[in-house]
Amino acid sequence: MEMRRDGGYAGPRITGFTGRGFRLQETVFPGGVLLSPTEAWPWDDAPAAEAITLEALGPLATLEPVPEFLLLGTGIGLIQPPRAFVRAMEARGVGVEVMDSRAAARAWGVLRSEDRQVIAALMAL
Repeated sequence: MEMRRDGGYAGPRITGFTGRGFRLQETVFPGGVLLSPTEAWPWDDAPAAEAITLEALGPLATLEPVPEFLLLGTGIGLIQPPRAFVRAMEARGVGVEVMDSRAAARAWGVLRSEDRQVIAALMAL
């Protein structure tokens, strides 16, 4: 297996954590972050995991082509989102994988290196 320090994929790469936020290459997102295969946006106004809605995902909510699934990082611990949110995502054809934000950040790198078409919404740590 070939190991590549550059992550082996195009698009945003999470390279570390900083305070409650995330480092993506040379850019720091001090709060949460929204990730598509090609772009990253700050998510400083993320709602509590128990109150998340489709609208709270901003540009990820209507992304085309539709991704395989959403990695939802719920901060320092795993908190289940409302069932209505999961149903709304599934109605769009997008699965939802929920985990703490550190685990979701690591999963992002693995899945993107496999060229999986996923999105991520990572709440601050």
